[in-house]
Amino acid sequence: MFDVEITVSLLKLKDYCEKHDFKGWDPYDGLNSKAFRATPFFKWDLARLVWIQSFKRNPFNLRRLSLVPTDYNAKGIGLFLKGYCNLFKYQKASGNIEFGDSVALLAKINYLAELLIWLQSRGYSGACWGYNFDWQARRLFLFPKYTPTVVATTFCASALFEAYEITRNVLYLQIALSSANFIIKDLKRTPYNGGFLLSYSPLEGNNTVINASLLGASLLSICYKYSKNIEYFFMAKEVVRTCCNLQNDDGSWVYGLLKTQSWIDSYHTGYNLDAIASYQKNSDDLSFNSHLTKGYEFYINNFFESDGAPIHFVNRKYPIDIHCPGQLFVTLQKLDKFKEDQVLADKVLNWTIKNMQSEKGYFYYQIKKGISSKISYMRWSNAFMFNALSHYLISNINKDNNEDLV
Repeated sequence: MFDVEITVSLLKLKDYCEKHDFKGWDPYDGLNSKAFRATPFFKWDLARLVWIQSFKRNPFNLRRLSLVPTDYNAKGIGLFLKGYCNLFKYQKASGNIEFGDSVALLAKINYLAELLIWLQSRGYSGACWGYNFDWQARRLFLFPKYTPTVVATTFCASALFEAYEITRNVLYLQIALSSANFIIKDLKRTPYNGGFLLSYSPLEGNNTVINASLLGASLLSICYKYSKNIEYFFMAKEVVRTCCNLQNDDGSWVYGLLKTQSWIDSYHTGYNLDAIASYQKNSDDLSFNSHLTKGYEFYINNFFESDGAPIHFVNRKYPIDIHCPGQLFVTLQKLDKFKEDQVLADKVLNWTIKNMQSEKGYFYYQIKKGISSKISYMRWSNAFMFNALSHYLISNINKDNNEDLV
């Protein structure tokens, strides 16, 4: 049943995203409004914050009215590239061509990889990527559009590594490897308990986010795998150790160390687990396996209900963000837990398709107690679910014929 269900769901999503050439809106792109930028309020931090949040929280899409254009988002393109790499592996292993034959899929992989290279942020020590909109977090800081972040860079560079494994295009490998220089030379380091955390971006602000640090360590471990540069290994290990020391006794992590970042949520927990698993796989260092085990037990036991409905925060179910169910499929595949928790995966898949996918193929942003936000967001919802569903797909084929993901 689920083979048919996921095939139909993923095909509808694939057709929708290809029809729009992977361009779209984003929950945080309010400051791209040509109307707002033409006003003097654009220079006022509080006005910018209110404007961003009014777009993000509103269940009705104000973007056309406010002249916010659709655009490419680098992290979104990275997620699509990862998804097509998975579809290519699925096609090779299964022989099925529902999603395209190997020639068509390879063409799409090269198209997205070249687009991703074009979307790089320029002027830094290595390859890096940011978002296509100005981003402000509360009144603490403003990141201008295309400011590179360690999160976007990790998703994009790791996607290029996966594209290299399929295409053997050395350019993809070289650009992805250079991202290590961005992490080492451009990001700030905040000392903590004998180790350090990585900053979210080269700009001041958001310097103690745990999942961002772990994602940076994960990317360094992939660069170490290909280059054998021991500096990458030692730095990655130091960051992972610092983040594992910040793990709570029950296996959870807060989002970050600022007082305003003390929440514990579903998908950032999944990010942490994926990053630690990636570090261990690429470095052959299993020092943090007990932290990984404890974290996974907390994740799987606290963020999903018996019917497959996801839970966003550890103490609050709503709003159910599309990342909450989607991240499960990635985490199960990364931690090799799909067989162990297949029943849960199937329930979550069924719930998500029934409750969060439009008949047009795209996925909704959030389900709320009141009026839900059913706007189509290309990076946040569609690219994320495209990658997530492709992980579900390759986890259910014969693993003897399936190449490991990078």
